[in-house]
Parts: sequence; C-alpha cells; structure tokens
Amino acid sequence: MLDRIRIVLIGTSHPGNIGGVARAMHNMGLADLALVAPRCDVLTQESISRASGADHLLHRAAIHATLEDAVADCTLAVGASARSRTLPWPMISPRELAERLPTECRPANARIALVFGREDSGLTNAELQRCHAHVHIPTNADFSSLNLAAAVQVLAYECRMAWLTQADAPPAQEDDEEAALASHEELERYFEHLERTLIAIEFHDPAQPRQLMARLRRLYLRARPEKMEMNILRGILSATEKAAQPNTTPR
Repeated sequence: MLDRIRIVLIGTSHPGNIGGVARAMHNMGLADLALVAPRCDVLTQESISRASGADHLLHRAAIHATLEDAVADCTLAVGASARSRTLPWPMISPRELAERLPTECRPANARIALVFGREDSGLTNAELQRCHAHVHIPTNADFSSLNLAAAVQVLAYECRMAWLTQADAPPAQEDDEEAALASHEELERYFEHLERTLIAIEFHDPAQPRQLMARLRRLYLRARPEKMEMNILRGILSATEKAAQPNTTPR
C-alpha cells in the first residue's frame, strides 16, 4: 500500500525543506517523491544534510514541469489545503484520508498522490481543482503555520498507521481491469472533451464561464468514474459532437 503513495511537492523554494520531506517519507516507509517546477536546486549540501540518510529519495525524485504530468497515472489526488478559495471541495482530515487508503489502493492500477503547495502561498485554485479532495491538518487556530516537512510527516504517519492496521487483515482481492478507476490523465482528457462539446452545442460560453467547468470537474471527481464508464462518457460526447454538426447532405 505504501508503495502506491506518491508525495508531490509544487514550487518548493528551499532545498532544506525537500531534504526534510525525504527524511519524513523514509521514516514512514514512503519512497515515491515527485517535484513540480522546484524553485531551488534539489541536490545541495543542505538538502542532503536535512535528509539525514534518506538522500537516495532525492537522487531518484522525479521532476515535472506541471502538476498534470506528476499525477497523470494517479487514480486519487488529494491536495493539502485549509480550503478551496472559490468552490467548496470535499474536505477530509488526515485520519479520514488514512481510513480510505486500504480501499483506494485496492484496484490494480491504483496510485495515490498527496499534493503539497509552495511554502509561501500553498496551492493555487487551479491546482486545488485538479484534486479529488482536500486534506486539512487541524492545527492550533492561533498558530496554524506548518513547515512543509512537518505537514508531510503528519500525513505520512497516518498513511503508515493505516498500513499497519491492515497488515494483519486477509489480503483483499484486487478489482479486475474492467473496474479499474480512471487515471488523472484520462479524466483531464475527458474534461477537455467535455468543454469542447459544451462550447459546440452553445451550452458553455468561455467568455462567461460562471464556474461551470469547475462545478462539473467537482462533480466527476467526486463520482470517481471507472475506465469503462469514462469510455462510455467519451462516446456520448463524440456522438453529441457529431449530432451537433450542421447537416451538409444535399436535399
């Protein structure tokens, strides 16, 4: 289960924080680290020193240009944030996240991304809306600021506790491929197709979006469609596009 969990850091600006995250991950048995557009060098004396023996995670960390690339193969993305600043999004606690992991990690293609934002500004609204849910660490309201590595440590601990809890349980039978969840990449292709179709039938006006696509994104991310269901939905969109085309057949 722990092998299927990826820690994603976006726009990290301090190499010491990346090293501290690597140490927190290794402490709890996590090994998949992805960095999105880091604003500092990843391998420095400080990052290696802060990793305290977990620097092998720094050497093999994947570096991506965008969040979409970092989570393309993931079936669940959870953003660490206190709130969505535009639309309310499903919000869970670290403990609730941990309770979901045994089920989330069951499908054969399962890959979970825990996404953390910049030290100074966190995640943008667009990044938050690419996550299925948001996780909030209930800190002291009078002093809520958490160091990046500390935030990762809290969630990594909960992941490990969930793994230890289910370690003695009989192995769950993995779902067959037909029931596998759609990946983040497949969902993003669907959202692009959906918006294109809605524009074609004049249901959606990009000049006056009124948060339509954000609300539809929230709906489908909440529904967690399977690959087969996604294929059906894409087929419906293709048929809709075809039906909406002007009939050019001579009369």
